[in-house]
Amino acid sequence: MRADLARSIRLFRAFTTEQAKPDAYYTTLAADTAAQLVDRVSLAGATVLDVGGGPGYFADAFRRAGARCVCVDVDAGELTGQGTPGSGVLGSALELPLADGSVDVCFSSNVLEHVPDPWRMAGEMARVTREGGLIFLAYTNWLSPWGGHETSPWHYLGGEHAARRYARVHGRQPKNRYGRSLFPVSVAHGLRWARSARDVELVDAFPRYLPWWCRPLVKVPVVREFVTWNLVLVLRKLG
Repeated sequence: MRADLARSIRLFRAFTTEQAKPDAYYTTLAADTAAQLVDRVSLAGATVLDVGGGPGYFADAFRRAGARCVCVDVDAGELTGQGTPGSGVLGSALELPLADGSVDVCFSSNVLEHVPDPWRMAGEMARVTREGGLIFLAYTNWLSPWGGHETSPWHYLGGEHAARRYARVHGRQPKNRYGRSLFPVSVAHGLRWARSARDVELVDAFPRYLPWWCRPLVKVPVVREFVTWNLVLVLRKLG
């Protein structure tokens, strides 16, 4: 799948409808993500773990590509959306309820920024992946324009300030509350973890939604924190 400008525009248009039409947005994103994975690894017959998969949009897309997919989510209510019996498992991303080396592919989309110890979660994803298996980890970095999620762009003035402003304007607390369910993660820290972890090899790192010719931005300190928007780390599990 070529990450061209047309693809980026299509994904951005879908993103703008997330609040009004979440099903359409996540279905589009899941199909795009499955295509990205298929470019790197065969999903036919593969066991895929979706960490924080919730309603199962990504799992459904992976199953259409032939994978056996299981979702782990800390929210039982989210797992009720799983259409395949037995495919949802209640558990924490910080302590995945799976054995070492039990999956071929471990995947997570926009969950890392919602856990208080993100690199422990990344380590757990590596632990449950078999030797030679693939880890696909995507997250929204804090200093990107959407780093504060629904409180953006006011998160640039501080997470607490952004949360208070949101509550004042909307009359309710934001779903993603800074310091409770939303934590600042950076591109630099993700790359540093991936390069220093002994049990994984960094295969690729790229901006998820941007065209292929934006890839070099990931190598530019400071700039990458603002323009990457959403970073993908692709890692191979070592023996």
